Amino acid sequence: MKKLLTVVVASIAVVLTGCAQVGAAATVGGVRISQATVQGSVDSILAERSGTDTSQMQLETGETLNRSQLRFHLFGTLLREVGAELKITVSKAEIDSQRAAILQQVGGADQLPIALVAAGIAPQDLDLYIEAITFSDKIGNLITASGVPEEQIGTEIQRLMTAKAKELGITVNPRYGTWDPESADVVANDAAGSAVTPSGN
Repeated sequence: MKKLLTVVVASIAVVLTGCAQVGAAATVGGVRISQATVQGSVDSILAERSGTDTSQMQLETGETLNRSQLRFHLFGTLLREVGAELKITVSKAEIDSQRAAILQQVGGADQLPIALVAAGIAPQDLDLYIEAITFSDKIGNLITASGVPEEQIGTEIQRLMTAKAKELGITVNPRYGTWDPESADVVANDAAGSAVTPSGN
């Protein structure tokens, strides 16, 4: 009986693991980005567009929008991981301060929705966006302090993210595209060449 229960429990675990993978848009090492998270961002962006004059904006749609929102969440996770390795943190106070600065920059709270639509950022993701750019700025400051020329900072941040991605291992659900380990980016499936290693879900 005990052996039977062990088999049943193991079988359930396999099924649950499979379900979890089916619901994953991507994984970054042990961090899982769910399809619900990505779809929530997409749905929110589309909802905000419906109440905004977008006639003069160049906006992403369809698969491109889905892929860019996955890229946003994935890159945010990678920057957080690189930051952790470099002993960098971003506090809530820093995020709040940057949010206040953004509000002032765009002309107040009533103008923020328009700015977010133009930037392709879901309202609920603003703090995540601020966290990501703050990590990027702090990583850039460390790189500058190490003597790297200013014009090479972006390239060096990209190198660190690419190395971290390879270290952790990244998988991307094929519905969003394919992970290209060389460029550290999510690319359209039809854009993937023979040098690209296919990723699972």
